[in-house]
Amino acid sequence: MTNYSLPCTRFHLPLFLLLLLPSCLSDPRTTVASLYCSNATTPPPSLQSFVSSFVSAIESLTHQVHSHGYALVSDGGGGGGGGGEVPVYMFAECIGDLNPVDCDLCVAWAKTQILKCSPYQFGTRGGTLFGDGCFLRYETYDFFVDRRPDPRKEMDASICGTEDYAGGDVTLFSEMVAELGRNLTVEGVRNGGFYAGEAARGNVSVYGLVQCWEYAKRAGECGKCLADGMRRASSCVPKTEGKGLGDGCYVRYSTQKFYSNDTAPRPFGGDEGQLRLSIILATTLSGFAFLMIIAAATISLRMRIARRRRERWQMGLLADSVNKSKLNFSYECLEKATNYFHPSNKLGQGGSGSVYKGTLPDGRTVAIKRLVFNTRQWVEHFFNEVNLISDIDHVNLVKMLGCSITGPESLLVYEYIPNHSLMEHILAEKKRQKLSWDMRFNIILGTAKGLAYLHEESYLRIIHRDIKLSNVLLDEDFKPKIADFGLARLFPEDKTHISTAIAGTLGYMAPEYVVRGQLTEKADVYSYGVLVIEVVSGTRNNRYINNSCSILQMVWLMYRSGRLAEVVDGSLDFFPEEVACLALRVGLLCVQAAPELRPTMSMVVRMLKEECEIPEPSQPPFLSSSISLSSQQDVSARRYDSRVEESDGLSSSSCDGTESFTNAR
Repeated sequence: MTNYSLPCTRFHLPLFLLLLLPSCLSDPRTTVASLYCSNATTPPPSLQSFVSSFVSAIESLTHQVHSHGYALVSDGGGGGGGGGEVPVYMFAECIGDLNPVDCDLCVAWAKTQILKCSPYQFGTRGGTLFGDGCFLRYETYDFFVDRRPDPRKEMDASICGTEDYAGGDVTLFSEMVAELGRNLTVEGVRNGGFYAGEAARGNVSVYGLVQCWEYAKRAGECGKCLADGMRRASSCVPKTEGKGLGDGCYVRYSTQKFYSNDTAPRPFGGDEGQLRLSIILATTLSGFAFLMIIAAATISLRMRIARRRRERWQMGLLADSVNKSKLNFSYECLEKATNYFHPSNKLGQGGSGSVYKGTLPDGRTVAIKRLVFNTRQWVEHFFNEVNLISDIDHVNLVKMLGCSITGPESLLVYEYIPNHSLMEHILAEKKRQKLSWDMRFNIILGTAKGLAYLHEESYLRIIHRDIKLSNVLLDEDFKPKIADFGLARLFPEDKTHISTAIAGTLGYMAPEYVVRGQLTEKADVYSYGVLVIEVVSGTRNNRYINNSCSILQMVWLMYRSGRLAEVVDGSLDFFPEEVACLALRVGLLCVQAAPELRPTMSMVVRMLKEECEIPEPSQPPFLSSSISLSSQQDVSARRYDSRVEESDGLSSSSCDGTESFTNAR
């Protein structure tokens, strides 16, 4: 059994040691101004070496800082270059007004904070901490000498206070900050990179401090860095406080005096007792940090191994069935069919991969999808598409012709659909072709038939989970074909719903699915209802109307006021009003808040063909924060309303529908 007591003990020991320090200490200013982590990841083969160098380097800081006020450590060896596979260069320095004990405390604190850029837990290869009392940075390149522009542009930043200056003349305050900045910059360079002072006029004072880091001074960059930092800090006016952060310096002004009265050069290197205590404190913190890194690494490694085993098992099952079937294509054949995935053959890019046009040796034109390997879901997407839909054949579903799993990447082969997606004809800025009313109605009806087949007619019960305009493709006759089954789920016959992680496109997802994670066919029905309203209105679901209403809200209000025909896309030259209103009423039925009120897709087909009576729809969700999804889930519904309104641009404000929808659009 794993013993978890050690990390807890090591965590509380540093706090106990802090209590042993003299009570007369001034403030070490252990407040984070900013923390930036590199997004460059460490190659797995060198990760262990990198972490070893990182821990060694962080342990070497304390003695150097206590002796000199700063530390330059490379390869974890205190400046000598330890020769690890992945070197670590680390720097720490205290603000010039801190006494040695406060400086040691601040650096010990900074070591714990920099672990938020942990190389093992988060895969980062660099981190920079700006504290109000000290600075700590590590990289995998020698930034002491190699003064390349840092790719993390946010390092050069302005950090402003929250309160506005309320002392009277803001112009005077601005002039005082500018005057203080000029003096601090000049005196900072003259005094070896550190200076603190104030500007006063009458009873108004502004305090400021500048500090150049040692490596910037050695590179001759101090003056420029301070000038740039002061400009950034001054941009915070009229705020009462501003900080200018740079690659090589720290600048701060405030209406409150925040620095020590003693700004004379600090006597480093004395008081061996304090040094021993600082070393004990730093060693304890480093030990704790090392334990945390190892624990995180162990958990991460176990999760990675388990995931890879699951993926290999899934792919093994799939390989057995594919290799024995007509679905199997050679990778080389598909590569040649696309002219080696030439950019001119690229049809589009989705969340799970890129799609290319290709021509097979027998002359057939196909669409070939390259699955993205850098996502955890790629095996699941591949398994879904091949295992669930390879045997499904319906005129309104894109036919999967085969796949390749033997090459360097997984490929899926589909029938080629020449007229692209419905999105590109309805909502794109440059529409490919104007769709007439007859085309739109046939698309609405055909999509309903495809979903009815998936839900009720196929030998499998399949929920698509991502019905939207971009996943409905149009063939040469502009007949719809539902595509992209990467998120599809098989629905067991003996279940009323399945619980699953939420996936799909916000704005198309049913509220009960987002709130509770409960998935049924009615989630697809909801998405279909949104699609119908978008096709008829020619307006995106997440767009405001008259700056206050969503399209669902406007359609509902127009229905209630008997003006539903005004919702129809104004670009249409002709449309039968009665049929258009029928389609919109079906859309409203599909987007009702309670899933049990939504019709099945076979009922939708019958309603669109006017083979049965259409009931009165109830109010859709998201019209106000007080509308409940059902009598049992009003609290969850309100939580979901606020989430979706924020993401989709829906509003709970009044929307009386007095203006014409067509004119508003």
